[in-house]
Amino acid sequence: MKNILQICQDVAAVVCVQAPTTLFGSTGQNEKIFLSVANDALNGLLRYGDWQELTKDGVLRTVAGKSDYPIASFCPDFYQLLNNTVYIRDGAEKLIGAVTPEQWQREKYFHDTTGDVKFKIQNSMFRFLTPPPGDVKIVFQYRSAVIAYDGQMFAEKTELSADTDIPVFDEYLVKLAIRWRLQARNGQSYEEEYAEYGVYVLPMSVIFGQETYREE
Repeated sequence: MKNILQICQDVAAVVCVQAPTTLFGSTGQNEKIFLSVANDALNGLLRYGDWQELTKDGVLRTVAGKSDYPIASFCPDFYQLLNNTVYIRDGAEKLIGAVTPEQWQREKYFHDTTGDVKFKIQNSMFRFLTPPPGDVKIVFQYRSAVIAYDGQMFAEKTELSADTDIPVFDEYLVKLAIRWRLQARNGQSYEEEYAEYGVYVLPMSVIFGQETYREE
């Protein structure tokens, strides 16, 4: 897999524009454009489908009397919760996820509870309707916000910061994503590239078949 600079250089050759020599540490307009387009491309790919490479297991340990848990404190690369994957490990009791605002208000103020532990994601926190018992191990699956790996140490990264960063997504899709955005920005025809990008990327949510839920 090529790094992000090499990918941008390949795209530049196809689009017939000046290739960047670096994406970082340069004040050149061309380099800034490529970095901006590359970031948009990777963040766009992150939003489509439930990439197998980004599906991870998360764990939350509850504290007695506590209802709100900032996600960054136990899952710093969190992007989306995969619904119907949240369980209390100790008793195999299933949690009900993605509670709607209407359900949240009705059960909060009218105490219309069903006995299940219920939560929602709000303001980047897991919020439980009522505090669960302490030291409960809650496990879940989520989609990571990782978009690249460090090209030398292979550490996961949620944003680009070096020419040697390697995108986690398929190289050809990354090239397509950068190419159509670059052509659109330059006023060139991009419909064909965008259509091909859509053929590969838009069905990904169907291919991987997971439902996702993001905070309000």
